[in-house]
Amino acid sequence: MTMQMPDFARLGPPAFEEKDLRFLFEHFPVPGVDLEEAVRLALERPTTLESLLESDYVHAAIRDRQLRWLEISPKLYFNVLLRRSLPDARNADTRRSVHYLSNLLGLFVRSERVCRVQADEEQSYHYLVDLVQEAAQAGPERGFYVQSHIGNYALWLAGICRPWIDHRYRYKRRPVDLGYYCKMGRGYYATASRHRIAEQLGLRPVFQDLARRFDYYRGGLEKMAGNWA
Repeated sequence: MTMQMPDFARLGPPAFEEKDLRFLFEHFPVPGVDLEEAVRLALERPTTLESLLESDYVHAAIRDRQLRWLEISPKLYFNVLLRRSLPDARNADTRRSVHYLSNLLGLFVRSERVCRVQADEEQSYHYLVDLVQEAAQAGPERGFYVQSHIGNYALWLAGICRPWIDHRYRYKRRPVDLGYYCKMGRGYYATASRHRIAEQLGLRPVFQDLARRFDYYRGGLEKMAGNWA
C-alpha cells in the first residue's frame, strides 16, 4: 500500500503554484522577459529558481504593501522572507530546510492546522505535554506523525511566538520558558529523524538539520516575525 504524503512533508524542488512563478518574473528588473520561457527554465533549473528566491528584487516586490496577498502563495511569501532572516551562506541542508519550513508556515497560517497533528484530523492539541502523552501511547506510524508535529509546533512557538512565551513566563508565572520549547523541538525532531517513515518521505536530513541547528532556525523565524510589522 502506498503511503499518503502528509502535507508537512512536501519538500521540493518546491512545487510553487504557477502564479508564484509568474510573480517572480513579472517583477524582473530587466524588461522584455518572455514569461512562458522564463517559467519553463525555472522549473528545469533548480539553481535558477534558488537565485530568484534570494534576489533583492523579489524580496522588494513581496514587501511592497501595494501588492495583493493573493498574488502569491503563502509558501513563496515565507520562503523569501525566511531567507532574509537567516544569516550566512546557503548550503544544500539549509535550502532543503527553508523549503520545508516555508511550506510548514504556509500551512500554519490556518490557525486550526497549528494544533492538529495532521490536516484531516478533528482532535486539537494546544499543549506540548498532551502531544507527548499522545506520542507515548501511539503506534509506530501515528507516533512518527506526532513526534514530527511536536518538533514543528515547538519550533513555531519558539520562533514566531517568542514574545508570547516570554510574557507568560515572566508575568503569568507559567513554569516553562523558551528553553523548554527549544529542548522539546530539538529532541523530537531528532527522534522523528530516526524513524523509517522519515527515510521514506525524504525527511531524515531535514529533521536532522532542524534538530542540530534548532536555535539557528528559531532565531530566523523570530526575526522574520518581527519584520512583519
